[in-house]
Formats: sequence, structure tokens, C-alpha cells
Amino acid sequence: MITVFDDLVGQEHIIEILKGAVTASRTGEESQEMTHAWVFTGPPGSGRSSAAVAFAQALICPSNGCGTCSDCNSAKTSGHPDVEIIRTEGLSIKVEEVRELLTRVAWAPSKGGWRVVVMEDADRLTESAANALLKVIEEPGTRTVWLLCAPTLHDVLPTIRSRCRHLQLRTPSLQAVTDVLIKRDNIAPGMADFAARVSQGHIGRAKYLATNESVRSNRKLIMQLPLQLGSLAAAFQAAQTLVDLATQEANESSDERDEREIEKLQEAYGKGATGRGMATGGAKAVKELEKEQKSRSTRMVRDSIDGALLDIATFYRDVMMVQSGNAESMINTDMRQEIESYAASHPEHSTILKINALMDARTNLARNAAPLVTCEALMCQLARK
Repeated sequence: MITVFDDLVGQEHIIEILKGAVTASRTGEESQEMTHAWVFTGPPGSGRSSAAVAFAQALICPSNGCGTCSDCNSAKTSGHPDVEIIRTEGLSIKVEEVRELLTRVAWAPSKGGWRVVVMEDADRLTESAANALLKVIEEPGTRTVWLLCAPTLHDVLPTIRSRCRHLQLRTPSLQAVTDVLIKRDNIAPGMADFAARVSQGHIGRAKYLATNESVRSNRKLIMQLPLQLGSLAAAFQAAQTLVDLATQEANESSDERDEREIEKLQEAYGKGATGRGMATGGAKAVKELEKEQKSRSTRMVRDSIDGALLDIATFYRDVMMVQSGNAESMINTDMRQEIESYAASHPEHSTILKINALMDARTNLARNAAPLVTCEALMCQLARK
């Protein structure tokens, strides 16, 4: 039997809890199984937002999440009147956005059952936005459920997380990711195995790699960077290459989308309908949209750089495996010869230092450090013997 939980790969323990909560929710009362606020945490690619959305679908579905009815389909695409899915594409969620959200969800469910709010990036709430959200979680509506998603529990305000039920998702096994790519997405077994390995269990990234030739080409170039750090000048050039490739990948997925959004907004304000310009307020609305798009682009570039740093980290991880005699667990098997050669010519302690430097660079990026300067500092560290 098909259900909305079928796409949650390797999360059987979570599925069991959520199904129990859905069953308990039919009584209309808060219980040990069903509560008004939840926090879904897990590493990138574990499917925490997918789990939250699936839970929302099941709560408003008459059949507990069949996955085929109009309620399930509209909830998944943010088209259901009783389901709000907050997907921020900027660097943060501001207090104004939260206050506007609270106004929308203050009403009782329009179709009966529950009003469900899914916040996919609760870790991006500003302090004032988190405090505004805290008030409504402290005094929830009788038929409102809040589903918050964050990488770790510590990314959520302590006073909020203390009032939520916590579900910890885990990274799916490589075999589980490979199987879902083959069965669900019809990807060739060889490509599915490669994508699952290099994405390290990140389902979305694995599918993106498996279905996009340009992304695989960019990754191949990025994975060659550690082999090109023969001098200080080469380190600076490698940093520029990394930022350029990450920016190119981010722009490829956003440029066309930005144009469509602006055209759609201009049409909504009457541009081209009668040969006249836009109605009053149109220019201001377009300017606001462009501002949001710029913020989204900044985040996408940073996320792309972060992904590139994780890819480079797998290179040094493989080097460390070879140096410790565990070459059979290598991720980048297509670079076996280069990795074994690098491992033989570099000391083991430097490999650990370089992995730490990569993790520090990711932390600095998350704190809004300048991408190019961060990458230049990193490459200079990686260039050391």
C-alpha cells in the first residue's frame, strides 16, 4: 500500500512514531503520541523536511496519508488551505515574516482536522523572529500543529525546543540511497552507486548528481584542486576556481527562475495587457522581489561552496583511509591512483589538519564570512605539506 511515508529512506523508526501520532490525532486531543509542536533534526540529506511534510499530509488526509488524494497532493505543493510550508531562500527568517505567518494561521482549520505549519529552516530564525514564534508555541491554537526542521536541536531556541517533541533522523545507508535512485528515479545502477557514494547519503544531492552532467563535470574539476596546490599562487588560483564553479552551479539553477518570477509579477500588475505599464505599486513590488532574489542567490552560492568543500573533504578522507590501511572503504574510487600517490607523499598528521581546516572554513561560511577570502585562507592551509 502506497503512503506519504514511502519516500523517507532509512527512517523506519521515525515512520513508526509519526504513524502512531496520526492515529492518535483522530481523537482531537493532545496525547503522549500527538502533540502541538515537533522538531525534526538530522544531517543534510537525511530528509527532515520531507518527514515533516509527509506528517503534515497524513494529518490532513482522511485516509491517514494515502499519498494519492487531493488533500495529500495539495498539501505537498503548498496548495492546501490548512497547510503552510515555510521555505526560506534567504539567509534568515525575519520577525516580519513570522508575524505575517502568525496572522494567517490564527484561524481555525477551513476543512476540519488540523492546521499544520511546516518551517523547513527553523535554524535561520533571527532572535526576534524566534521570540515571536515562541509566544504562539507557548499558547498554541487548539487545532494547530507546528513542525520545525533544523540540522541539530541546538540550532533551535532552547525555550522553543523545550516545548516540542524531538525526532532525530539519521543519514540513510549508501545501499538504501542507491536502491531508491534505481527504483524511484530509474537511474542506472552504476550511476546510482556512484552518486550515492560521493553524496555520502544525501538523497537530494545524489539525485542531482546522477541526473545532471554539468554538475558532475564541475565536481570533477573541484576534486582536482587538492592536486594543484603546489605554490601559494596556485592556492589563490584554486580558491578563485572553486568560488567561480560554485557560483556558476548556483546561477544555472536560479537565473531562469528569477526571470520567470519577475515576468509573472509584472503580468500580475498589468504589464503588457493593454499596452500600458504596470499598475500603481508594480515597480515597488518588482524591486522587492529582486531584493529577495539577490538574498536567495547569496544563500545558494554559499550552499554550493559548502557542498564543494564537503566534496574536497572526501578526498582527504580517502587519503586518510589509505594512510591507515583501509583503502577498501574509499569514496572516490574513480581517483584511486591520484589518492594513493598523494597519501604516499604526505604525512598522516597533515591530512587530519587539512580536514579540520575544511570544517573550520564551513563554519566561517555559515557565519557569513566572505566566500572568496575564506576559500583563499583555506587553500593556503591545504597547500602546506
